[in-house]
Amino acid sequence: MRDWALYASGILGLTAAFLHGLLGETRVFARARIEPDRLRLLMRLVWHCSVVAWAAVAVLLIAAPTMGSPTARCWIVGAAVAVFGFAAVANAWATRGRFFGWMMLTAVVILALAGL
Repeated sequence: MRDWALYASGILGLTAAFLHGLLGETRVFARARIEPDRLRLLMRLVWHCSVVAWAAVAVLLIAAPTMGSPTARCWIVGAAVAVFGFAAVANAWATRGRFFGWMMLTAVVILALAGL
């Protein structure tokens, strides 16, 4: 059952990463007017750094049950809780809780902890 919690956490984390990148491009940067253009490019790249980080940690969550190492499992879950937990708190604070992102990220954290 713990393995399935990690699989679910990883799949939800990948979904969150994909949606973050998609909504960033279609909703945020489509409307944002950032000058100069080099700063706009920088903001986009920084935005997508979180997409890559979330996807990488999510893949580790999916792979953790197959590693056969309880220590690796603990470190992966710890890293996931730190990354997705900070993102959940930041999202809830920045959007004042009016966007579903923080709930999805919190679910990743809860499932990862259940898989510990």
